[in-house]
Amino acid sequence: MADFSDCITADHAAMIARQAVYFVATAAADTRINLSPKGLADTFRVLGPNRVAYLDLAGSGNETHAHLAADGRITIMMCNFEQPALILRLYGRGKPVLPQDAEWAELAGHFTLLPGTRQIFDIAVESVQTSCGWGVPVMTLDKERETLVKYHAQSDPATWEAKVAGRTRSIDGLPTRATDRYIAGE
Repeated sequence: MADFSDCITADHAAMIARQAVYFVATAAADTRINLSPKGLADTFRVLGPNRVAYLDLAGSGNETHAHLAADGRITIMMCNFEQPALILRLYGRGKPVLPQDAEWAELAGHFTLLPGTRQIFDIAVESVQTSCGWGVPVMTLDKERETLVKYHAQSDPATWEAKVAGRTRSIDGLPTRATDRYIAGE
């Protein structure tokens, strides 16, 4: 049985803090639905009872950015792969915040920036749903993949900026904004 709440409770926040992976779903009119797995330790934050954010590194595409700029709707799903079984979904509206944006300094202060940080997604949570998760297997985290962070750490900043600057469209042709700087991390 699903339970809904209009905010993130202390129990929800504790469950969220334990997750090594989460899933982000977005869509805009006449586009594909984008569903992205996310990981990397310490990249997701509960900022309040109705606000979360996550750090995003440059990758193969920028669909979440394009969809949020066009439509704003986002769903984040967390699955507790340990005990007790639980699935938690955050429904809301989000926006990309890039290093050149006025909100960047305040939002970035909540994170340890990683090499290749492209943006932070700031999400206003409208509702929270929990469900049993009894069909999800019990699994343990073996280790984090370091490949993406290593790749960005070894990148030449000018080459990286030029590559990212050229990615201004989603796979369905929606516009995206490129970050204006390479972030080496802290």
